[in-house]
Amino acid sequence: MSTLTVKLPDSTLRVIRQLARREGVSVNQFMSSAASEKVAAWQTADFLKQEAAQSTRADFLKFLDAAPDTPPVKTDRM
Repeated sequence: MSTLTVKLPDSTLRVIRQLARREGVSVNQFMSSAASEKVAAWQTADFLKQEAAQSTRADFLKFLDAAPDTPPVKTDRM
């Protein structure tokens, strides 16, 4: 485990402390969890970009053509 010093605006730290207290965790646990979630989000975006780069428009259209041509169910309508 490593230690990292981070400078935050006082207002941000105040909110972090409130949220951590509300969730029953330490500020350290809160920040570790927040950082892990952000890393996972970025890694997921990178993975999806890599997958998309390997596809072609023809593949996409083939996938769409396989979908049934039916109206959306009531709960999906806007």
